Amino acid sequence: MRWYRRLHWQIILGLALGVVYGALAAAQGWTDFTRDWIAPFGTIFINGLKLIAVPLILASLVTGVASLSDLKKLSRIGGKTIFIYIATTVVAVTIGLVTVNVLRPGQQVPEAMRLELQETYAADASASEALADTAKERGPLQLLVDLVPENFFAAAASNGSMLQVVFISILIGVGLVQLPETKAKPLLDFFESATALVLRLVDLVMLIAPLGVFALIASTITSVAGDDPGRIAQLMGALGYYCVAVVVGLALQTLVTYPILLKLFTPMPIRTFYTGIAPAQLVAFSTSSSGATLPVTMERCEEKLGVSEEVSSFVLPLGATINMDGTGLYQAVAAVFIAQALGMGLGVTAQLTIVLTAVLASIGTAGVPGAGIIMLVVILEAIGVPSAGVALILGVDRILDMTRTITNITGDACVATIVASSEGQLGRPDLSEERDRIRIRA
Repeated sequence: MRWYRRLHWQIILGLALGVVYGALAAAQGWTDFTRDWIAPFGTIFINGLKLIAVPLILASLVTGVASLSDLKKLSRIGGKTIFIYIATTVVAVTIGLVTVNVLRPGQQVPEAMRLELQETYAADASASEALADTAKERGPLQLLVDLVPENFFAAAASNGSMLQVVFISILIGVGLVQLPETKAKPLLDFFESATALVLRLVDLVMLIAPLGVFALIASTITSVAGDDPGRIAQLMGALGYYCVAVVVGLALQTLVTYPILLKLFTPMPIRTFYTGIAPAQLVAFSTSSSGATLPVTMERCEEKLGVSEEVSSFVLPLGATINMDGTGLYQAVAAVFIAQALGMGLGVTAQLTIVLTAVLASIGTAGVPGAGIIMLVVILEAIGVPSAGVALILGVDRILDMTRTITNITGDACVATIVASSEGQLGRPDLSEERDRIRIRA
């Protein structure tokens, strides 16, 4: 198959054209045109992925759990998954702290630009503080309370309730395991057919991926720059070193930590892993959403990495809701950067507090809107740094959100591969590209 017919190259092309168009639109004052006539295609693409996320989780997870005749196997897989997720998040946060302490980007921000950024984003910072106050009022067991919905249809109707959908799916799967086979089979057949249907819908939605990525990138650039392309240059000039610190940390986690884990615990060739997951990484970059990318991540892991449906249907939906390695790393870098920019030193105790808070935040913020920035405010207050300092980084947060989402979904795929290998459920990867382009025959 020629290279330009492969999905990841088409997405890369869409991304590159989006960057070029976004810069041109900002320079020519086409912001309103881009918002009205270009950005909607990106929204359609994201909505298409979100549309099938809940049905995919429900159908595939029920099927996967119900296929386990031994509930001890389910608890074993679940235990491994949660342990590895927490361990990789601890490593990610530690990498973030080491990176920001070595590079010390906060000391590179000029005083004038620091004051300008605080003034420009003061309103957004205040809104984040208000939401953080609400988050802090949540009790220590609120996560367990949020896990169990009072209404199944209300939970299934919201993409923000993914963890509740995961809980419902596991509960239904466990119930089906305990039913006589004759009574369980009709419902199992339904969920198996639903899973196959949703995976086919993923193929259909991905047909517009290059266009959707183009629109999303163009919209991001024009929303940051407005009609003044110099605005991006100003932000990057002031915060460029901070962005470098975040990207270096994310690169270490994505390109060093995960390959080491794959090498130690799986027979998966590193190149095969990254080639297989590449389209999901590109979708994650453009959408900035692990949840929206989930259907693509599941399809790539099952079809290109050889992860069994039984493992992927449990590990990946769970990871999309609780495993935020990239977000935890970013929060560590951002917290120390703000403290450095404000001239405040952080001792060992404060940095250990960052590790603990960031790891817990990656699990406990599923039900909190705008979790990344909001939990950053909570971390800042926990270490005694003024939370208004979050205004310093809001200008580039959207750009960094795109990069940290790549790390989030790569971590999910890595853990799924490790768990599948440990369970003897890592099959031979499909190296063909046949399903990257769907052909509709008459």
